[in-house]
Amino acid sequence: MVTLIHKLCLSAALLMLPALSHAQTAAEAVVDKGDVAWMMTATLLVLFMAMPGLGLFYGGMVRARNMLSVLMQVSIVFCLIALLWVVYGYSVAFTESTPYFGSLSKLFLSGVTIDSLADTFTDGVKLPEFVFVAFQCTFAGLTCALIVGSLAERVRFAALLVFAVIWFTFSYLPIAHMVWGPGGMLAEDGALDFAGGTVVHINAGVAGLVGAWMLGKRIGYGRDNLAPHSLPLTLVGAAILWVGWFGFNAGSNLEATSGAALAAVNTLFATAAATVSWTFGEWFFKGKPSMLGAASGAIAGLVAITPACGSVGVMGGIVIGLVAGLVCLWGVNGLKRMLGADDSLDVFGVHGVGGIVGAILTGVFSAPGLGGTGGADYAIGGQLWIQVFSVLVTIVWSAVVAFIAFKVADLLVGLRVSEDEEREGLDITTHGETAYHR
Repeated sequence: MVTLIHKLCLSAALLMLPALSHAQTAAEAVVDKGDVAWMMTATLLVLFMAMPGLGLFYGGMVRARNMLSVLMQVSIVFCLIALLWVVYGYSVAFTESTPYFGSLSKLFLSGVTIDSLADTFTDGVKLPEFVFVAFQCTFAGLTCALIVGSLAERVRFAALLVFAVIWFTFSYLPIAHMVWGPGGMLAEDGALDFAGGTVVHINAGVAGLVGAWMLGKRIGYGRDNLAPHSLPLTLVGAAILWVGWFGFNAGSNLEATSGAALAAVNTLFATAAATVSWTFGEWFFKGKPSMLGAASGAIAGLVAITPACGSVGVMGGIVIGLVAGLVCLWGVNGLKRMLGADDSLDVFGVHGVGGIVGAILTGVFSAPGLGGTGGADYAIGGQLWIQVFSVLVTIVWSAVVAFIAFKVADLLVGLRVSEDEEREGLDITTHGETAYHR
């Protein structure tokens, strides 16, 4: 009798296994509402960075007659890239195919439904795919809009749009796939880039530098007064960028956990450190600490901590901020003179140089012995080489694509406005309106 009962219980258990397995799978696929709420908030924060944050930050630094043109350029580039993102960008960046490009399997968001979950490639993270699509879209749009700062006050509007489409397609998407996508070359090598040091900042900074060289210097550069027309607006824009950057960095954790908290606290303290180091450095070398310098220092700190925010400790983040503030101060002064480019709003000096500093120092301060989250077998020397290699790949790739994209735009519509248009200002000559009425 005991044997019979034992057999019956065993048979019942075996019959229940498929149901238990199905229930377990269903449980694993449950989406955490807190994660979804946080990621939707993070997406809005990054959108807030671009419109109005970046627009005001850039707009305050140009002359009054070009204020609206910068706001327009930032806004339309962001919106144009958002549309291209859903057409093919998301598919190329975040599906598996080659080490350099994804596939076209999700062209026009094919297969992305209200029920589909994103393959975020982060263990245990389950998100509605629409949330992941939207979050990554804001990164793509913001990156392309960053380049506007190098070309301000003289680029032809149509040329900017032509360039943006080509560069987004052949530089942003492959770099994003290589660093964050499934089977991406740099991801497979072990490159650390938590929120976009290579993908966003070095990528955009290098493209901006190439564009500044190819456009040539603004009329009166080095001779006339090209000073910012509204530093208060620039500070407002910088403050909005800092607030939005919490979505940019902490959102890249993709879930509301201690990892997001680490990214957020690094975003706070590294930025403060860079603001202080830039201010005191400028005070020492130039005799006076400027508000524009303080705002630029904050952005330099945000840029530098971006690749490191999820893998370094707070003290490591502060060191990265202190170093970035001083190095980027040199980047917009000494290095800029050496390069001989009229990078109007110092996109390369802040984003390019800050991104390089941050990407390389990530390899140092991610070590567990220095407070980072690296494993027990973490080797600073080996990781440093991986970080340097990823930086070099990004610089070369972005520069080549940017050169070709600007050349194509020049052939199709012409890169630069006429001398008369530049003197009158792009607000009136390109858009038929002015920011200020007397």
